[in-house]
Formats: sequence, C-alpha cells, structure tokens
Amino acid sequence: MTTSSSPGRDESSGVSSRPKDWIPYLIVGTLAGAYVILLLAMVVALATYTSPPAILGVLARAEIQASIGLTLVSSTAATAMAMVFSLALAIVLSRFEFPGRSLLDAILDLPHVMPPLVLGLSLLVLFQTMALRPIAAQVVYQAPAVLLAHFVIAVSYAVPVLRSALHQCDVRPERFALTLGCSRASAFWLVTVPRLRAAMVTAAALAWARCVGTFGPLLVFAGAMRHRTEVLATSIYLELNVGDLESAVAVSMVLITLSVCVLTGSRLLGLRQRRQGVRP
Repeated sequence: MTTSSSPGRDESSGVSSRPKDWIPYLIVGTLAGAYVILLLAMVVALATYTSPPAILGVLARAEIQASIGLTLVSSTAATAMAMVFSLALAIVLSRFEFPGRSLLDAILDLPHVMPPLVLGLSLLVLFQTMALRPIAAQVVYQAPAVLLAHFVIAVSYAVPVLRSALHQCDVRPERFALTLGCSRASAFWLVTVPRLRAAMVTAAALAWARCVGTFGPLLVFAGAMRHRTEVLATSIYLELNVGDLESAVAVSMVLITLSVCVLTGSRLLGLRQRRQGVRP
C-alpha cells in the first residue's frame, strides 16, 4: 500500500515547502538588508566627501591634536574608573535581594532615558548647589567636567553588560571555592572574574566608544573651548559653526575610525577568549 503525500510537503521532515512560506523570510531579510545598506551608505558618504590629504591637514592643526589628546585621555580614564563602579553595581544588582532593587535599576538607566542636553544641564546645576559651589570653578567648563561627564556615560553603558554576564554566570564553582577555604572576595576574584573577562572587555569597549562620541552633556557642562575642553565630538560642532563642512567630515572620520577599531578589537579578543574556553 502506498501512502499519499500532500503536495508541497517534504515527506522526510514534514515541513511545508510551499513558496509562500518563504515570504516572511524575504520580508525580514529585506528590512534587515535595507537598514544595513543605510548605515553603510552613511559611512561611505562621509568617506567619499573628504580625502586622505584633507584628513591629514585637519590632524596637523594644533587645536585638533589637543582635542584628540583630551578625548583619548578622558575617555580612557573615565572607562577605567567606570569599570570599577560598574562591576560593584552589577554585583549588587545580580547577587543580592533587597528592597528597592528595582528602583536602583531604574535610577541607573536614567542616563539612557534623559535627553543628553538635560544630562549635561543636571551636572551643571548640581555644581551650583551649596555643597559643590566652592569647587565649581575648578570643574565646570574645565577638563574635569569632561572627565565627569564621560564617567557618568561610561557607567550607564557598562553596568547592563556586566549585570547580564553575572546573571548568566553559574555560582556553583564560586560556592565550591568557599568550601575549600576561600573567602567570599577571593572566591569571586579567582573563580568568577576570569569567566567575566569577555564581558568586561565588551563593556569597557562599549563604554569607551560611547564616551568618545558623547556631545550633548559636554557642550552644556564642559563647553567647547579650544585647547581647554574641546574633544572630537565638540570639534565637529565648532567646525560646522564656522561653515567648514570638510573639516567637520574629516574629524568625523577620525572619530568613527577610533570607535570601530576599539569595538572590532574587543570583539576579536572576546572571540579568542571564548575559543579558549573562558565563558561568562
């Protein structure tokens, strides 16, 4: 006796292979491809608007060199400090149950939901309070303002990555280390931290790249003064203000190149660590 099979159905898998079943995949692929093409077109438009000699000419200017230096120093220092605070906050949020934990989580998301200009304005007004007014002149519209704004941004981006990694991290090896005589701090440092390396690299790279591109808070809280508080993001703003679009594009390409290099390097390092068996 032969078993009849319905048309358009794969007998071996029972999965329908009718042409209309590919329509959702076609729609999804088209939407995804369209957005990727848009991003690539934006970068290509910037790259083709300028030229290597123009970029080198902009980089030779003293004020641009100063802005690059301040950008790199402030972003790196802010990211280093943020990783310490972010790891502590991630531990609190993932390992402890306490009243108000959801509120704390929501507070940490404030830099994401606040408009960038409002974030900068909040920092500016904070230093007008009675407690901080005595040191306002040494911070506001000075280099420390750049560092503080970068720090707030870096923590807001690093915490979610580390918190997610800790949630996925099995606590049983850490508890086993406690039975062998390790203190809680030693067990976390020796057992859990090595498994968080990939997540820590990702968090640091994301925070650093976001610091490099921060503009709104810096403009309000630190200003955009040449050789004092100017960073790459505000350099673009200053060049546009004087109508020099080509220089603004050249600085933008430098900023994009820095961010892409750091993010690519962090992903390659994370991939190598996963291949070596170091997993969060």
